Amino acid sequence: MGNLSRPNSNDATGTANRSRSVVPMSGLCSRCIDGCTGNCEVFKATFRGRELLYPGPFGEVTAGADKDYPVDYSHFNIQGYALGAKGLGEGIVGDPDTATFPMVNTETEYGWDKKVKMRLPIFTGALGSTEIARKNWEHFAIGAALSGITIVCGENVCGIDPELELDSNNKIVKSPEMDRRIEIYKRYHQGYGEILVQMNVEDTRLGVAEYVHNKHGLDTIELKWGQGAKCIGGEIKVASIERALELQRRGYIVTPDPSNKTIQSAFQDGALKEFERHSRMGFISEDGFLAEVQRLKDIGFKRITLKTGAYSLKELAMAIKWGSKANIDLLTIDGSGGGTGMSPWRMMEEWGMPGIYLHSAAYDFCKKLADSGERPPDIAFAGGFSSEDGIFKGLALGSPFVKAICMGRALMIPGMVGKNIAKWLKEDKLPKTVSRFGSTVEEIFVNHEAVKEIVGADDIKNIPLGAIGLYSYCDKICVGLQQLMAGTRNFSLSSISRKDLMSLTEECAKVTGIPYLMEAYREEAEAILDS
Repeated sequence: MGNLSRPNSNDATGTANRSRSVVPMSGLCSRCIDGCTGNCEVFKATFRGRELLYPGPFGEVTAGADKDYPVDYSHFNIQGYALGAKGLGEGIVGDPDTATFPMVNTETEYGWDKKVKMRLPIFTGALGSTEIARKNWEHFAIGAALSGITIVCGENVCGIDPELELDSNNKIVKSPEMDRRIEIYKRYHQGYGEILVQMNVEDTRLGVAEYVHNKHGLDTIELKWGQGAKCIGGEIKVASIERALELQRRGYIVTPDPSNKTIQSAFQDGALKEFERHSRMGFISEDGFLAEVQRLKDIGFKRITLKTGAYSLKELAMAIKWGSKANIDLLTIDGSGGGTGMSPWRMMEEWGMPGIYLHSAAYDFCKKLADSGERPPDIAFAGGFSSEDGIFKGLALGSPFVKAICMGRALMIPGMVGKNIAKWLKEDKLPKTVSRFGSTVEEIFVNHEAVKEIVGADDIKNIPLGAIGLYSYCDKICVGLQQLMAGTRNFSLSSISRKDLMSLTEECAKVTGIPYLMEAYREEAEAILDS
């Protein structure tokens, strides 16, 4: 087993040990010298304090924990077969001419009754009030719409909108930022996927559900119990004391307290450079959850989804059982470790159930309900997925309950890369990693013409390059997934099963219930030898 974690130094917090010899548990140098010029976490926190809780620079990074868990998805390999073809369609017999990998259908759907179809079994994580989500939204939203996948507009978007207008009851009258986000996605929507909005405690109090349904006619709303990055409410950073006070007046928790005279003096002196806006933690109950789902249905939403995080097995069971009772349309289960840019770093490293453990338990719980005649919600797994092999493994581990994989940073990076290529082209500063493919948009982006065909020759100039980047990444995921599925002789997603995986270690087999590779198909092999 590799190093599980090294506290006290990480690139995410801009810290490093001076010594090559480090105490494993504390992360302190084995020889700490009086007079050291740094730059470990203890050193830097001595004068920057609470700033060291978070990855940085804020608004410029997404962050993912680098803790090396005893078992993870890399401890699976995917089975391959030399015969057969499942899921080709009614009446189609598999042979070398019909069972080719481009024939693989990667479409999926989720929902209890009124289902949503997606071209790929992936969708974005919640892109909410973080700065990196706000400033890159058009790249993410247009790319997702053109790719035919769902995008999740995360919590607190209305609550931090500088132009938010509230009525006398503190309910939303106008939120231009939320309007912008919804309208951008809808403008390029191709009939697959959807935009859904997520709500936390503050969003519920402000009337976000009523606003997005009444003004924009959204069909789906998502309740949020938590995420894999942290076990507290969502945060952002604020660099203005006036902004901090405004958010405090709106009911948010803002720390340090911007109304405190001592804090105001520290900010004026230049020592304190930013504030944190925190959301409140939710408190769930079965009756309260069922009542809230019904309230949202009464507003007019066709679909209710739930996002839960890396909590204990008890909360996981609650989400699945209560979700089944409420007939929710999708339950996203997020394993620990990742975030979109604003989660306490040590919490990301050390809190919560890692994905493969949480997801294995989710399968067990769903199967228990199904075996007793109850219908579990459609499930999505989240937590560190970034490529087609991981997507396949997640779908197979949770089969038949898992319909899609929720992806965070992996679907954000293409948007940011495409945006920066546009900047580098304008400045004539293309790095060699890009310029070796050409010096024009048409030469660099292999899917430029494909996007142009979708939107038309007149509109292609309005498509940001980050959107073309996300479309290109989704295209890579699609083809890669088709290849892996064809190799397992699965020509539609519904035919993928847990038998298509094997565990590389006995510990992985124990955790997941997926047979150790030397035991997988052993009985079938012995039967052939004995025939």
